[in-house]
Amino acid sequence: MQGKIIKGIAGFYYVDVPARGVYACRAKGKFRNDNIKPLVGDDVSMEITDEKDFEGNIIKILPRKNTLVRPAVANIDQALLIFAVTKPEPNYNLLDRMLIMMREKGLDCIICFNKKDMAVQEQIRRITDIYRESGCRLMFTSAAEKEGIDELMEALASKTTAVAGPSGVGKSSLVNCLQQTVCMETGEISEKVERGRHTTRHSELIAISEDAYIMDTPGFSSLSLFSMTDNAVTKEKLKNFYPEFLPYEGECKFLTCAHIHEPVCGVRRALEENRISKIRYDNYAAFYEELKAGDRRHAVHR
Repeated sequence: MQGKIIKGIAGFYYVDVPARGVYACRAKGKFRNDNIKPLVGDDVSMEITDEKDFEGNIIKILPRKNTLVRPAVANIDQALLIFAVTKPEPNYNLLDRMLIMMREKGLDCIICFNKKDMAVQEQIRRITDIYRESGCRLMFTSAAEKEGIDELMEALASKTTAVAGPSGVGKSSLVNCLQQTVCMETGEISEKVERGRHTTRHSELIAISEDAYIMDTPGFSSLSLFSMTDNAVTKEKLKNFYPEFLPYEGECKFLTCAHIHEPVCGVRRALEENRISKIRYDNYAAFYEELKAGDRRHAVHR
């Protein structure tokens, strides 16, 4: 029998078998001997040891299409990055770091800005202008008003989606709108710092339909979690994660133009003419310098 690991707690792996149920399983000792750890998201073969109590053993981990490190999860099709339109204001630096991390893993990204009901139209227009050419699907929702939920469900259909975003943006409330079987604990916003408490305790796949899963991950608020130097991104490859640069790179004098200080740069000209978002470009330049500094540190310690 085959299923998907949706949760792992205290040595047990909970395997969802469509149309049958969720089985509490142990992993065979051979996985420990081979230094292999089952991950949430793994597709596995299992043997049933107790049909009545839904218990079994994992006997084989099927080939993985990909893995993420933070959080540790396998076989993700796409990422849903949730931020708030307001309260708290979007942290674009963190969002762009997340986009690069997910895209480096080959994942398509949906950017969802929640709390639309608390925003004015100018805020929505500004965000749309920033990410219109980012290559990502952009959505606006309101968990409180149940607005945009049907469109979001359509985007998640037949996919396993990693959900990420900082605390306090209504992420768990939005996840609750997408499913009925698991109610994630929600936290309140600190009025003093407008930062939510971390309320999700572990990575868990949640079935929102027979062939669609979402994974709610622990809340993120620290930029250090997404250091550029922690990923397989180089300063030379960084520009490839900015699709809005591509139409203007043919106007650069040098094929290797990094779009930082070089003369005759089509990307910087487009920036000056407001054809590229200044927020996106400024983040790019900051990440470039971060990677450059990482290269210098690496060279010193060789």
